[in-house]
Amino acid sequence: MIGTIMRVSLLHLRRDRVVQAMTFLLPIAFFSIFAMVFGGRGGGGASVRVDVGVVDEDGSEVSTRLLGALEQEKGLKVSRTLKTRTGEQPLDRERARKLVQGGQLDVAVVVPKGFGKGFPGFAPGAPEVELLADPSNPIAPQMVLGLLQKVGMTAMADLFARGSMDAFERYAGPLTPQQRQAVDQWEQGLKPQAEPGAPGGGGASEAMAGGLVRTKVVDVIREQAPRTGIIAFYAAGVGVMFLLFMASGAGGALLEEAEAGTLERLLTTRLGMGRLLAAKWLFLTALGFVQVTVMFLWGALVFGLDLWSHLGGFAVMTTVTAAAASGFGLVLATLCRSRQQLGGLSTIVILIMSAVGGSMFPRFLMSETMQKAGLLTFNGWALDGYLKVFWRNAPLVDLWPQVLVLSALAVVFMGAARLLARRWECA
Repeated sequence: MIGTIMRVSLLHLRRDRVVQAMTFLLPIAFFSIFAMVFGGRGGGGASVRVDVGVVDEDGSEVSTRLLGALEQEKGLKVSRTLKTRTGEQPLDRERARKLVQGGQLDVAVVVPKGFGKGFPGFAPGAPEVELLADPSNPIAPQMVLGLLQKVGMTAMADLFARGSMDAFERYAGPLTPQQRQAVDQWEQGLKPQAEPGAPGGGGASEAMAGGLVRTKVVDVIREQAPRTGIIAFYAAGVGVMFLLFMASGAGGALLEEAEAGTLERLLTTRLGMGRLLAAKWLFLTALGFVQVTVMFLWGALVFGLDLWSHLGGFAVMTTVTAAAASGFGLVLATLCRSRQQLGGLSTIVILIMSAVGGSMFPRFLMSETMQKAGLLTFNGWALDGYLKVFWRNAPLVDLWPQVLVLSALAVVFMGAARLLARRWECA
């Protein structure tokens, strides 16, 4: 008897494709996504690539060699100019700051005037290289900071030695000719023998790794945004994911109406399938708007989220996000044959979209390939819009790419739902 029950259970499993997918496909999909996010493919996948702007206000030999070596680092995409309608323009401090604030650059490296003259900067108050950074991406400034020290050791060890000897002579007196000759030979041996930034270039000792290049990190976001902006980011991430679950679950009422015969009776009236879908879409959109609003109100009341000064951007993004999510929910409902099938399919699709799109893990910490893949998901565009509103304080006009894409998705989803719903009209 036990064997018979097991065989019957196996037969049900073989017939239920959704259960098979949730049992075998979903765990593999999640494992693959997080393996690519954190470890790359087989340990050799594409790593995070940091977009860096560089500004040389000094123009000295030291700054030229430092930034030249930094450009050779494979983990960085270094820009010295800004593309405009009139052509390429060199970056300056203010342009670089705005690009970091707007999210076009992860970090900007600014070498101030007098840096080369004061290098290696033993004296108090010596000029420091400034890293203009966005704290929403904590990895990028730390990565650039470490690479600055690396290229300082590999590309400028001889300049460091020369500066050290100059400082020694100022305090201890001039060297003898024999001592100067020995120092010159030592400096010659420290000059980089490989391409700037290449492994093994130079002969600096490990003792110089502490802070060869004096650097300070400047937070350019919290100069203009509240410290609770990151709370809004996570509220949006969670809100968008559960908005999709709500839309798919509520859209399943179509399946219940079809099973109960209510849908067939509605279609015999003047209502028609098109108006029926439009009515359900409007209801789901309104419900989704209220759902996300409640979450952000909770964040404002309990966690101090700055909602009131961003009401315009919040209303725009929540409206188009709820509209697109409602259309997506109706697509899933019209695609499935039963409530059980809808529950399984929606769980698989929404969890995968949320993982790739950034609801579970920030996209800016993913590899460049994964970041581009995130733009193929509904979540990626919605979260980018909320990030612009609450983190970057962007004006409403800057939201046009996200508003355009989400609005287009809403239209496409409703068109697909209308085509899939024809099976009930033909029945």
